[in-house]
Amino acid sequence: MDKTWYDALHPELEKPYFKKLKEFLVSESKSHTVYPATKDIYSWSRLTPLDKVKVVVIGQDPYHDVGQAHGLAFSVLPPTKPPPSLRNIFKQMATDFPSFTMPKTGDLTPLAQSGVLFLNSALTVRAHKANSHAGKGWEMLTAEALRVVAQREDSPGVVFLAWGLHAQKTCDSLKIDESKHLVLRSAHPSPLSAHRGFLGNGHFKRANEWIKERYGPEAEIDWTVLSR
Repeated sequence: MDKTWYDALHPELEKPYFKKLKEFLVSESKSHTVYPATKDIYSWSRLTPLDKVKVVVIGQDPYHDVGQAHGLAFSVLPPTKPPPSLRNIFKQMATDFPSFTMPKTGDLTPLAQSGVLFLNSALTVRAHKANSHAGKGWEMLTAEALRVVAQREDSPGVVFLAWGLHAQKTCDSLKIDESKHLVLRSAHPSPLSAHRGFLGNGHFKRANEWIKERYGPEAEIDWTVLSR
């Protein structure tokens, strides 16, 4: 875990629920494959240090098939092709920014390094079994991570992208100060719901407009970095 996050979350790591979570993961790993790899569980923290966060994308559960999850919500490493939800995210980026071209890879690392925190509520999953590590304790840690972002006194504010009911409920539970932060809500990018409000939501363009106003024009996120 990156030091900026470790310093902020260290009290959580000492609590009984987290120690119980670690015991569960050790036991689970002995009898099942767990994704992502141990070295990648906290890659979100290393790629997007706490003091660099300008946008938060809230996911739910890591991908559970081979060669997918690597610690960033919605992201996959090559040679894995972008899954359907990520393709819809790319479609909306292209709508908001005409210079954006569909990437061949689903690796969102360049955006994470630019200040976009891609954080799932649960940070691990059993192979081929969606939501299998839900309710084991991760949600308490990641909720605290989001709370830390929302309560940073030295920040001009952050854009929270809440796609789907899970992300929206997560934001609601945090009681985010929307006079300081921008919370953009819409349907989830999944093919099951993308046409009910995700596609056409303009979130990436709206996020940049808000960041420009709060941080200055040089601070906008270059969403097209993925298509280079």
